[in-house]
Amino acid sequence: MELRHIRYFVAVAEEANFTRAAARLGIGQPPLSQQIKDLEREIGAALFRRVPRGAELTAAGQAFLDEARAVLAGADRAVRAAQRAARGEQGRLRLGFTGSAPYNPMVTGAVRAFRDAFPDVAVELFENNTAMLLDALDGHAIDAAFVRPGPSDRHRPSLLRVDDEALLAVLSTAHPLAGAESLALADLAADDLVTFPRAAGPELHRLVMSACRAAGFEPRIGQEAPQIASVVNLVAAGFGFSLVPASIRQVGVVGVSYRSLGADGPRAPLSLAWRTDDRSPVVAHFLRLARERIRAA
Repeated sequence: MELRHIRYFVAVAEEANFTRAAARLGIGQPPLSQQIKDLEREIGAALFRRVPRGAELTAAGQAFLDEARAVLAGADRAVRAAQRAARGEQGRLRLGFTGSAPYNPMVTGAVRAFRDAFPDVAVELFENNTAMLLDALDGHAIDAAFVRPGPSDRHRPSLLRVDDEALLAVLSTAHPLAGAESLALADLAADDLVTFPRAAGPELHRLVMSACRAAGFEPRIGQEAPQIASVVNLVAAGFGFSLVPASIRQVGVVGVSYRSLGADGPRAPLSLAWRTDDRSPVVAHFLRLARERIRAA
Protein backbone atom coordinates (compact mmCIF):
# COMPACT_ATOMS: atom_id res chain seq x y z
CA MET A 1 0.00 0.00 0.00
CA GLU A 2 1.43 3.35 -1.01
CA LEU A 3 0.65 6.76 0.39
CA ARG A 4 -0.78 7.87 -2.95
CA HIS A 5 -3.36 5.08 -2.76
CA ILE A 6 -4.54 6.49 0.56
CA ARG A 7 -4.69 10.01 -0.88
CA TYR A 8 -6.72 8.76 -3.82
CA PHE A 9 -9.12 6.95 -1.50
CA VAL A 10 -9.66 10.02 0.71
CA ALA A 11 -10.30 12.21 -2.35
CA VAL A 12 -12.98 9.86 -3.66
CA ALA A 13 -14.52 9.57 -0.19
CA GLU A 14 -14.68 13.34 0.24
CA GLU A 15 -15.95 14.03 -3.27
CA ALA A 16 -18.31 11.00 -3.29
CA ASN A 17 -17.65 10.89 -7.00
CA PHE A 18 -14.82 9.35 -9.02
CA THR A 19 -14.94 11.97 -11.80
CA ARG A 20 -14.70 14.93 -9.40
CA ALA A 21 -12.00 13.19 -7.36
CA ALA A 22 -9.97 12.54 -10.52
CA ALA A 23 -10.20 16.22 -11.47
CA ARG A 24 -9.15 17.24 -7.95
CA LEU A 25 -6.17 14.90 -8.08
CA GLY A 26 -5.20 15.84 -11.62
CA ILE A 27 -5.37 12.30 -13.00
CA GLY A 28 -7.72 10.46 -15.32
CA GLN A 29 -10.84 8.78 -13.99
CA PRO A 30 -10.00 5.27 -15.30
CA PRO A 31 -6.56 5.17 -13.63
CA LEU A 32 -8.14 6.39 -10.40
CA SER A 33 -10.75 3.65 -10.49
CA GLN A 34 -8.02 1.08 -11.08
CA GLN A 35 -5.97 2.38 -8.12
CA ILE A 36 -9.02 2.10 -5.86
CA LYS A 37 -9.65 -1.45 -7.07
CA ASP A 38 -6.02 -2.32 -6.32
CA LEU A 39 -6.41 -0.86 -2.83
CA GLU A 40 -9.61 -2.83 -2.22
CA ARG A 41 -7.92 -6.00 -3.40
CA GLU A 42 -5.03 -5.43 -1.00
CA ILE A 43 -7.37 -4.70 1.92
CA GLY A 44 -9.68 -7.54 1.03
CA ALA A 45 -12.88 -5.52 1.29
CA ALA A 46 -14.95 -3.20 -0.88
CA LEU A 47 -14.51 0.45 0.16
CA PHE A 48 -17.14 2.01 -2.11
CA ARG A 49 -20.43 1.08 -3.63
CA ARG A 50 -21.51 2.68 -6.86
CA VAL A 51 -24.66 4.83 -6.71
CA PRO A 52 -26.42 6.77 -9.50
CA ARG A 53 -24.64 10.05 -8.76
CA GLY A 54 -21.24 8.72 -7.75
CA ALA A 55 -19.92 6.54 -4.95
CA GLU A 56 -20.61 6.09 -1.29
CA LEU A 57 -18.54 4.47 1.43
CA THR A 58 -19.21 0.96 2.61
CA ALA A 59 -18.92 0.15 6.31
CA ALA A 60 -15.33 -0.96 5.62
CA GLY A 61 -14.69 2.24 3.72
CA GLN A 62 -16.01 4.39 6.57
CA ALA A 63 -13.77 2.58 9.07
CA PHE A 64 -10.80 2.95 6.73
CA LEU A 65 -11.45 6.68 6.16
CA ASP A 66 -10.77 7.77 9.74
CA GLU A 67 -7.48 5.90 9.85
CA ALA A 68 -6.55 7.03 6.34
CA ARG A 69 -6.97 10.67 7.29
CA ALA A 70 -4.82 10.10 10.38
CA VAL A 71 -2.12 8.51 8.21
CA LEU A 72 -2.15 11.47 5.79
CA ALA A 73 -2.05 13.97 8.65
CA GLY A 74 0.88 12.10 10.19
CA ALA A 75 2.68 12.03 6.87
CA ASP A 76 2.16 15.78 6.43
CA ARG A 77 3.48 16.40 9.95
CA ALA A 78 6.51 14.25 9.22
CA VAL A 79 7.23 16.24 6.06
CA ARG A 80 6.91 19.55 7.89
CA ALA A 81 9.13 18.27 10.71
CA ALA A 82 11.79 17.18 8.24
CA GLN A 83 11.64 20.53 6.47
CA ARG A 84 11.88 22.45 9.76
CA ALA A 85 14.81 20.31 10.86
CA ALA A 86 16.55 20.90 7.53
CA ARG A 87 16.13 24.64 8.11
CA GLY A 88 17.41 24.33 11.68
CA GLU A 89 14.07 25.34 13.16
CA GLN A 90 13.75 22.29 15.37
CA GLY A 91 16.09 19.71 16.86
CA ARG A 92 18.55 20.20 19.70
CA LEU A 93 21.64 22.19 20.56
CA ARG A 94 24.04 20.65 23.10
CA LEU A 95 25.89 23.62 24.54
CA GLY A 96 28.80 23.44 26.96
CA PHE A 97 30.15 26.20 29.18
CA THR A 98 32.80 26.74 31.81
CA GLY A 99 31.77 27.65 35.33
CA SER A 100 32.44 31.38 34.84
CA ALA A 101 30.98 31.72 31.33
CA PRO A 102 27.26 32.10 32.24
CA TYR A 103 28.02 35.32 34.11
CA ASN A 104 29.17 37.00 30.90
CA PRO A 105 26.32 38.95 29.24
CA MET A 106 27.60 37.98 25.79
CA VAL A 107 26.94 34.34 26.64
CA THR A 108 23.51 34.81 28.18
CA GLY A 109 22.55 37.22 25.40
CA ALA A 110 23.50 34.76 22.65
CA VAL A 111 21.61 31.90 24.30
CA ARG A 112 18.54 34.07 24.90
CA ALA A 113 18.55 35.37 21.31
CA PHE A 114 18.77 31.80 20.00
CA ARG A 115 15.93 30.53 22.17
CA ASP A 116 13.75 33.49 21.14
CA ALA A 117 14.45 32.89 17.45
CA PHE A 118 14.18 29.09 17.56
CA PRO A 119 11.80 28.13 20.38
CA ASP A 120 11.34 24.60 19.02
CA VAL A 121 15.02 23.74 19.36
CA ALA A 122 15.80 22.05 22.68
CA VAL A 123 18.92 23.58 24.29
CA GLU A 124 20.80 21.11 26.50
CA LEU A 125 23.45 22.64 28.78
CA PHE A 126 26.64 21.01 30.05
CA GLU A 127 29.10 22.55 32.54
CA ASN A 128 32.74 21.47 32.72
CA ASN A 129 36.26 22.85 32.47
CA THR A 130 37.70 23.93 29.13
CA ALA A 131 39.80 20.81 28.53
CA MET A 132 36.86 18.49 29.18
CA LEU A 133 34.53 20.58 27.04
CA LEU A 134 36.91 20.57 24.09
CA ASP A 135 37.31 16.80 24.43
CA ALA A 136 33.52 16.43 24.48
CA LEU A 137 33.26 18.68 21.44
CA ASP A 138 35.82 16.68 19.47
CA GLY A 139 34.07 13.49 20.55
CA HIS A 140 30.71 14.77 19.22
CA ALA A 141 29.19 14.66 22.71
CA ILE A 142 28.32 18.38 22.49
CA ASP A 143 27.85 20.79 19.57
CA ALA A 144 29.48 24.00 20.82
CA ALA A 145 31.01 25.36 24.02
CA PHE A 146 31.92 28.63 25.70
CA VAL A 147 35.47 28.07 26.93
CA ARG A 148 38.49 29.85 28.44
CA PRO A 149 41.11 28.77 25.88
CA GLY A 150 44.72 28.36 26.93
CA PRO A 151 47.73 28.93 24.66
CA SER A 152 47.59 25.34 23.40
CA ASP A 153 43.91 25.71 22.44
CA ARG A 154 44.19 28.87 20.38
CA HIS A 155 45.34 27.04 17.25
CA ARG A 156 41.84 25.63 16.79
CA PRO A 157 40.35 26.92 13.52
CA SER A 158 36.83 26.87 14.97
CA LEU A 159 37.27 29.29 17.85
CA LEU A 160 35.38 32.58 17.97
CA ARG A 161 36.62 35.22 20.41
CA VAL A 162 33.60 36.30 22.46
CA ASP A 163 35.18 38.63 25.00
CA ASP A 164 38.39 39.57 26.78
CA GLU A 165 37.35 40.15 30.35
CA ALA A 166 39.48 42.11 32.73
CA LEU A 167 40.36 40.26 35.94
CA LEU A 168 39.19 42.27 38.92
CA ALA A 169 40.45 42.08 42.49
CA VAL A 170 37.62 41.16 44.83
CA LEU A 171 38.18 42.25 48.43
CA SER A 172 36.23 42.16 51.64
CA THR A 173 34.66 45.56 52.34
CA ALA A 174 36.67 45.53 55.56
CA HIS A 175 39.94 45.46 53.59
CA PRO A 176 41.98 48.72 53.79
CA LEU A 177 42.07 48.93 49.99
CA ALA A 178 38.39 48.16 49.44
CA GLY A 179 37.64 51.79 48.67
CA ALA A 180 40.57 52.36 46.31
CA GLU A 181 39.58 53.45 42.80
CA SER A 182 42.16 51.05 41.43
CA LEU A 183 45.11 49.23 42.83
CA ALA A 184 48.23 47.36 41.84
CA LEU A 185 48.17 43.62 42.31
CA ALA A 186 51.46 43.89 44.19
CA ASP A 187 49.57 45.78 46.92
CA LEU A 188 47.92 42.45 47.83
CA ALA A 189 51.11 40.40 48.04
CA ALA A 190 50.81 39.94 51.81
CA ASP A 191 47.19 38.75 51.65
CA ASP A 192 45.93 35.20 51.27
CA LEU A 193 44.59 34.28 47.85
CA VAL A 194 41.17 32.64 47.71
CA THR A 195 40.98 30.48 44.63
CA PHE A 196 39.28 27.41 43.17
CA PRO A 197 40.72 24.02 42.23
CA ARG A 198 42.82 24.05 39.09
CA ALA A 199 40.67 21.23 37.70
CA ALA A 200 37.57 23.46 37.85
CA GLY A 201 39.07 26.05 35.50
CA PRO A 202 42.64 25.29 34.39
CA GLU A 203 43.16 28.34 32.19
CA LEU A 204 41.56 30.83 34.59
CA HIS A 205 43.56 29.31 37.44
CA ARG A 206 46.75 29.69 35.37
CA LEU A 207 45.92 33.33 34.57
CA VAL A 208 45.40 34.17 38.25
CA MET A 209 48.65 32.52 39.35
CA SER A 210 50.60 34.05 36.45
CA ALA A 211 49.24 37.52 37.19
CA CYS A 212 50.41 37.30 40.81
CA ARG A 213 53.88 36.11 39.76
CA ALA A 214 54.11 38.83 37.13
CA ALA A 215 53.35 41.32 39.92
CA GLY A 216 56.39 40.03 41.80
CA PHE A 217 55.03 37.63 44.38
CA GLU A 218 54.15 33.98 44.80
CA PRO A 219 50.49 33.82 45.85
CA ARG A 220 49.79 32.29 49.23
CA ILE A 221 46.71 30.10 48.94
CA GLY A 222 44.44 30.74 51.88
CA GLN A 223 41.35 28.81 50.95
CA GLU A 224 40.02 26.86 47.96
CA ALA A 225 36.40 27.19 46.95
CA PRO A 226 34.64 24.31 45.17
CA GLN A 227 33.72 26.57 42.24
CA ILE A 228 34.31 30.12 41.07
CA ALA A 229 30.97 31.48 42.29
CA SER A 230 31.84 30.36 45.83
CA VAL A 231 35.11 32.31 45.77
CA VAL A 232 33.25 35.60 46.28
CA ASN A 233 31.45 34.28 49.33
CA LEU A 234 34.73 33.20 50.93
CA VAL A 235 36.19 36.66 50.29
CA ALA A 236 33.14 38.22 51.97
CA ALA A 237 33.79 35.92 54.95
CA GLY A 238 37.32 37.36 55.29
CA PHE A 239 39.42 34.49 53.97
CA GLY A 240 41.50 36.79 51.71
CA PHE A 241 41.30 38.33 48.24
CA SER A 242 40.73 36.82 44.83
CA LEU A 243 40.92 37.62 41.12
CA VAL A 244 37.79 36.99 39.06
CA PRO A 245 36.54 37.87 35.56
CA ALA A 246 34.73 41.21 35.54
CA SER A 247 31.35 39.61 34.80
CA ILE A 248 31.44 37.84 38.20
CA ARG A 249 30.77 41.15 39.92
CA GLN A 250 27.10 40.76 39.07
CA VAL A 251 27.03 38.05 41.77
CA GLY A 252 25.19 39.98 44.46
CA VAL A 253 27.22 39.10 47.55
CA VAL A 254 27.08 41.54 50.46
CA GLY A 255 30.43 42.45 51.99
CA VAL A 256 32.72 42.48 48.93
CA SER A 257 34.24 45.18 46.78
CA TYR A 258 35.46 44.73 43.19
CA ARG A 259 38.48 46.80 42.19
CA SER A 260 40.20 47.37 38.85
CA LEU A 261 43.83 46.39 38.37
CA GLY A 262 44.33 49.12 35.78
CA ALA A 263 44.23 49.22 32.00
CA ASP A 264 47.23 46.88 31.76
CA GLY A 265 45.83 44.38 34.22
CA PRO A 266 45.40 40.69 33.34
CA ARG A 267 42.55 39.65 31.07
CA ALA A 268 40.68 36.37 30.69
CA PRO A 269 39.70 35.44 27.12
CA LEU A 270 36.33 33.83 26.53
CA SER A 271 35.65 32.01 23.26
CA LEU A 272 33.01 29.93 21.52
CA ALA A 273 34.29 26.64 20.11
CA TRP A 274 32.64 24.28 17.63
CA ARG A 275 33.64 21.68 15.03
CA THR A 276 34.61 22.87 11.57
CA ASP A 277 33.05 19.76 10.00
CA ASP A 278 29.68 20.28 11.70
CA ARG A 279 27.00 20.82 9.04
CA SER A 280 24.10 21.14 11.46
CA PRO A 281 21.82 24.08 10.54
CA VAL A 282 21.01 24.43 14.25
CA VAL A 283 24.67 25.04 15.09
CA ALA A 284 24.97 27.41 12.11
CA HIS A 285 22.06 29.48 13.44
CA PHE A 286 23.61 29.66 16.90
CA LEU A 287 26.98 30.76 15.49
CA ARG A 288 25.30 33.42 13.36
CA LEU A 289 23.42 34.87 16.32
CA ALA A 290 26.54 34.75 18.51
CA ARG A 291 28.52 36.66 15.86
CA GLU A 292 25.74 39.25 15.62
CA ARG A 293 25.88 39.78 19.39
CA ILE A 294 29.64 40.17 19.31
CA ARG A 295 29.55 42.67 16.44
CA ALA A 296 26.86 44.69 18.18
CA ALA A 297 28.76 44.87 21.48
